This record gives sequence, C-alpha cells and structure tokens, in this order.
Amino acid sequence: MARPLQTRRLRIGVIGGGIGGLAAALALSQRGFAVRVFEQSEALREVGAGVQMAPNATRVLRALGLEAPLHKIGFQPQAIVVRDWDDGREKRRTPLQDAGRRYGAAYYQVHRADLLEMIASALGDAQLELNARVAAVSSTPHGAAVTLDGGRQEAFDLVVGCDGIHSLVRRTLHGPQSPRFTGTMCWRALTPAEVFPSGFVAPEMTIWMGPLGHIVVYYVRGGRYVNMVAVRRSRAWVEESWSVPSSAPELSAAFPRVNADVRILLGRAQNAFKWGLFDRDPLPWWSRGRITLLGDAAHPMLPFLAQGAAMAIEDAFVLAQTLAGDDDVERALQRYEAARLPRTARVQLAARAQGEIFHLMSPFARLKRWFGLDRLAKPDPRLLDRDWLYEYDATACLPREA
Repeated sequence: MARPLQTRRLRIGVIGGGIGGLAAALALSQRGFAVRVFEQSEALREVGAGVQMAPNATRVLRALGLEAPLHKIGFQPQAIVVRDWDDGREKRRTPLQDAGRRYGAAYYQVHRADLLEMIASALGDAQLELNARVAAVSSTPHGAAVTLDGGRQEAFDLVVGCDGIHSLVRRTLHGPQSPRFTGTMCWRALTPAEVFPSGFVAPEMTIWMGPLGHIVVYYVRGGRYVNMVAVRRSRAWVEESWSVPSSAPELSAAFPRVNADVRILLGRAQNAFKWGLFDRDPLPWWSRGRITLLGDAAHPMLPFLAQGAAMAIEDAFVLAQTLAGDDDVERALQRYEAARLPRTARVQLAARAQGEIFHLMSPFARLKRWFGLDRLAKPDPRLLDRDWLYEYDATACLPREA
C-alpha cells in the first residue's frame, strides 16, 4: 500500500557542496523540501578534472531537468578502447555511439567544475551557505541539528552527510575508521588539446593497460582539454588527497616502459597532481535517527569503474523520492538504504576487483587477461562489462512496500 505524501515542508540540512550534495539539494528542493547546504569552502569548487557520466547517471540528470545543459558541457566519446601500453595494440573496443539507444541515455565526459556549476545553477529555492564549516551533527527523536564552528546551531528535520571521503557525519555515526592503503598511486593531468599533435588523441576513452598499472585518456570541455588518469602500484604512501602537485617528468619516470604514444601523453601532461588510493569496505548501514549519508561519505570507492559521482547522483534522486513518498522520515530512510546500499556495495566491490584485473603483473596472468578480452564469444565478464551498471534506472528502483 502506498504511503501518504509529506503533509508539511521538511527542513533538510545538507553537509557538503560537492557533486553529491548539490545533486541532493536539487532533487530535494524540486520535491518541495526546504533545503540548506553547508559548504566549508569560500566558493564552490571541485577538485580534480574529468568525470564520466555514464548512462545510469545521465538518466538521473535527465529526470532532474539537466540533460540539455549536460549536452552543452560534455563530450560524447565514440568508444571505450583498451590498448596494451607496451606495443599499442588494440585489445577491445566497446562502441558508445549507440549508448542512447542501447541504454536509454547517452554517455558523457565532463569537467568536474563544469558539472558542479551546472547543478548549482539549477538549485532554485535551495539555500547555499559558503564558508560554513560544520563542527558537529546530532539527532533527536523529532529532529536533527547542525553545529557550526563558532557555536551557531541550526535545527532541521533531517541532516544528510554529503561531506566526502573524510566525512564528519560518517565519523559521527560510525566512529573513527582507518582506510586501507591499496599500494596504488594515482596521477591526474588536464592538458589543453593543442599541446598534442592534431588528431593524436582519438575521440574515445582509451585505457592503456600494462603490468601493475593503467592509464585512462579522454576529452573534456567539448574536446578542448585532454584528461588523463594514470595508476600504478607503488610502495610509496601518499596522503589521501587530490592536491599534491606533480609534474610531467615525475609522471614519465613512474611509467618508464610504455610505447611512444603514451610517452608523448605523459611527457606533455600539464596541471598534474598525485594521490594515494585508499580503500574501505561497504558500510552495513547509513542512517541513525534523523541523520543519513550520501555519496562518498556513504560509499567511497576506488576509481576503476568511474562510478563515484554517478553513485552520488543516483543516491540523491532516490533519497528525494523516498522522502517525498513517506510521511515518516526514519521509515523513508530505511527505504532509501534498502534501495541504495546493495547497489553501491556491489559497485564498491566490483571497482576493487576491477583494479586487481587491471594491474596484473605476471606474463601468464596478463596473457589470460588479453585472452579474455580477445574472445569473441564470451569475453571475460569481469573486465569492462558495463551493462549491469549502465542499464540501472535509479528513477524507478524503489522496492515495493508491504
């Protein structure tokens, strides 16, 4: 039996003004809730460079009324192509031109800052408070509270922690947790396309794979910039941050045995940064009382499926749906978890497994990987199998009620 709709305008505090937080604010405000976003930075900004909006994310952005602006800021790759970084040979090609027909939504590659600005521009009635560092959150039987640095306290009916991988809200609910260093280093670079020879970078997402690492290259900002993410096993421990500066010489030194094309990509990289990859197991629950989690605060994941931002956007839509369809906040949060926790846990674990496949070392293991890619009848279902990700529809995923 359907639950009654909310009979009053819930006040919802959103902690964090990143992609997940703003997507939640937009979805919630579109359903009539009074939303206030607390962002600790003095201005909205998104670290990093490229982000992939696969069809499962694009489908949600369409439901939020953002498909047209997404088309303006995004780049649509023609295919996902896997190549051996030793000799450049193509190992697998997955066409994406028909993604709209096959999955019901298109595939885009965008700059994170452009995506954030696009969502922010659509917020409407949602209030955004910048330079607002949250010191604590708490829940009571009938509400929740946000305490800011300096002691000011704001009361809400619900608080949503969208405050990222180092989430204060997650720590409040689950206590301190120590992530596991994966022994993997990651570099990113955002380089103007004109730095490379004309036509050098194909209009595709190319994954260069080798022993103990891989490099992903694709266009953003309508093809004006080339985004590169390079991953390699390493004993070095680098802080879990995207803001440690790096350089083209350091990138080149980290990948000494690659073919000439990859050497050009690395040697001409600009705006380079590095960080260490840390892993966490899926949480058993996200909500207690009138506090819940969303996005990286709930399910931080390794980048090997390019689904971190997409999962946050899916979360945002489902949370808004559950709250709009139930007059009991805590019951609605249970339904939100029931819909989202199994999906995000599967993606977290699949991303972990994908990293292991990407970074095989022994010649025999790599031969088996390539054999899996080259098989015509049944390619290795673990590697680059995206149907289960892309076909998922978060706009129609809520479990039936008893």
